[in-house]
Amino acid sequence: MAYKERKDDRIHSLNLLSYTCLDHANNELSRGMGRTLDISENGILLETHVEIIENTNISISIGLKDEVIDIMGTVIYTRKEKDGKYQAGIEFKETDERAKQILNKYILLLK
Repeated sequence: MAYKERKDDRIHSLNLLSYTCLDHANNELSRGMGRTLDISENGILLETHVEIIENTNISISIGLKDEVIDIMGTVIYTRKEKDGKYQAGIEFKETDERAKQILNKYILLLK
């Protein structure tokens, strides 16, 4: 399995989130809850109880301190862990300016 090089380091951070998986026409495929295991300006490692298929578009609402941001992304890879949970590498692809500012501020606080 080949992974693209990350543009920046991810920082360990546990944040609750909700997500909606979308097909390529942006029709809803499924919804769920999960949490981040790490975060960066360009993506997250998402932990869920169900598998999310690679190359799926995903709309995510993440709670960061007192803010909630909405971000679009793509599932780059997914894997099943020994505890039965799933981890998915998400690359952000559409982020509005407000969400970028909140995300960057949050990451700076963690460094």
